[in-house]
Amino acid sequence: MAYEFPVDFQWGVATSSYQIEGAIAEDGRSPSVWDTFSRRLGRIKDFKSGDIACDHYHLYPEDVKLIQQLGVKQYRFSTSWCRIVPEGRGAVNPKGLAFYSRLVDCLLEAGIEPVITLFHWDSPQALETRYGSWQSREMAQDFADYAAIVVAALGDRVTRWITLNEMTCFTHLAYKVGKTPEHAPGTKVKTQRDVWQTSHHALLAHGLGVQAIRAASPQKCDVSIVDNPGITVPLTETESNIQAAKNAFPYHCGNGGMIYPALTGAYHPGLLEELGENAPVIQSGDLETIFQPIDSLGLNIYTGTYIRSADNAKGCDWVPVPKGYPKLHMPWLQVVPESLYWGIRHVSETLNRPDLPIYITENGCAADDELTNNGEVLDTDRILYLRQYLKTVQRAAAEGYPIKGYFLWSLLDNFEWSWGYSRRFGITHVDYKTQKRSPKASFEWYREVVRSNRVM
Repeated sequence: MAYEFPVDFQWGVATSSYQIEGAIAEDGRSPSVWDTFSRRLGRIKDFKSGDIACDHYHLYPEDVKLIQQLGVKQYRFSTSWCRIVPEGRGAVNPKGLAFYSRLVDCLLEAGIEPVITLFHWDSPQALETRYGSWQSREMAQDFADYAAIVVAALGDRVTRWITLNEMTCFTHLAYKVGKTPEHAPGTKVKTQRDVWQTSHHALLAHGLGVQAIRAASPQKCDVSIVDNPGITVPLTETESNIQAAKNAFPYHCGNGGMIYPALTGAYHPGLLEELGENAPVIQSGDLETIFQPIDSLGLNIYTGTYIRSADNAKGCDWVPVPKGYPKLHMPWLQVVPESLYWGIRHVSETLNRPDLPIYITENGCAADDELTNNGEVLDTDRILYLRQYLKTVQRAAAEGYPIKGYFLWSLLDNFEWSWGYSRRFGITHVDYKTQKRSPKASFEWYREVVRSNRVM
């Protein structure tokens, strides 16, 4: 049958704490940097915040029923650091841990495996106030201590752990030279080296986090990191263009300074040479700490960039996006289905980690969704996007690359960071005034994909 997946392929959906939970001042939770950022005039579209979001904190049983209805067996979500350790270090908040314990139990009772991301951008404001969050090496150790607390509390029932989600977004989009960053904490810094120092500290947090998870877990567990590398796609799959895409990969979107250290134990030398004096300060022992053995890798991929071969020092050329190129409801969301296939292939071949099982931990799209008069969302544009992208995941599996599962982003429409509630990524429509959940046409389509284990 066409576009069938392996029998053991895992299907899931994903969310994150700040984007759906709400309840920002309940049960001992302290402010996160996103709470503070959302209150700065003009930072979030329409002056919105995650104060209520999808009210998942109170409505999680309903959302677990939605996941069950969808038929997926894995659910990726994140825990909130400032809900569990309100000051970022020190005293633990039992009520915060209790919420996630209830959620885990609810999932397990429904036959759904919890996959927990320990950090999805919402760091405690207390640590921003104390030492500037990711600008400080202290952040790495505080993260590891927090990770150990969560794993010790939930590790009797949870065996799949992710340290960090998308380093580039909470470092390079959150700290900038000469312009206001679009992500929290929204800090202007003096030099590009300061920016790269924040991602280096995030890499240290990952390494120390892996060690902390393994030490704290009461049972054997799977430890991973989730990255969103920029994906270089050959313009045509000729030998020369494929090589060009591989040549471009370490230089694209900072890949050589993020996914490279985590998976190879070294910054890419070409990128370091290009950065020059802007390269981060790397202390003795740092790379050994960063390069921890992991059990799998999560890739968040939505789009890609076409590359062709060129007669220059790098042997490659970036192809500009034409004015009329198709895209979904985000300025950056060009439709590049092959990006999933090449993301998977780059890990095995360009990064030389064919040993590493891979999960697509996020893929999906924002669409300009509207409710019909009878309460439906007929998001055929989202179905078109997902269908084409999933075909390339199936191709990777058929060619023997170690792709093990796919998590669609997202279960629910939610708080889309600096875009507020103006962009909808969910396969379930959320009416933010009433909190009514309405599965979209894409929900039914994905349910059939999961049921039949093939692209529909």
